[in-house]
Amino acid sequence: MGLKHKITNTDVDFAFRRTVNITPSFLKKHGIKGLILDVDNTLAVHDDPVPADGITEWLQNMKNNGIKLIIVSNNHDGRVKRFAAPLGLDYVCDGGKPLKRGYTAAMKKMRLTASETAAVGDQLFTDVWGANHSHIKMIYVQPIEPEPKSKRFIRFKRVLEKPFLPRKFVDDKKE
Repeated sequence: MGLKHKITNTDVDFAFRRTVNITPSFLKKHGIKGLILDVDNTLAVHDDPVPADGITEWLQNMKNNGIKLIIVSNNHDGRVKRFAAPLGLDYVCDGGKPLKRGYTAAMKKMRLTASETAAVGDQLFTDVWGANHSHIKMIYVQPIEPEPKSKRFIRFKRVLEKPFLPRKFVDDKKE
């Protein structure tokens, strides 16, 4: 990433088009033992309690390969628990992203250090800033779908994010 990303703290370590394209072998190659996962538009569409296509299988594959998983969300307990419980995932709700506290709590629960942890998310001004402030690797993923009209604030942030979005994606190449 260039200087504008360093100045604005929007630098990402890796970018994927879809969450399900992140592989355990890729993570292990980069020393990543645990993932801090965002929910909305990363694992499911906004406010949907059901994971997007392929996510349940992807999560199981990660678990089978020894990758620790935890959700950190700015959503309240009701939303996060309703999503995480059927998947057997631990979580931190009201995570305060982009502040460090949610990331720090998640690493403590996973018993991992910052150098062993990566965050996966779709928003620059919450997920990316939070990961960068917490000194963990950041894996940006494109949103599953555009936000509904009811999510005006997020739609506004998407416009502001546009100049800083990654243009090269790991999953555009064969691993």
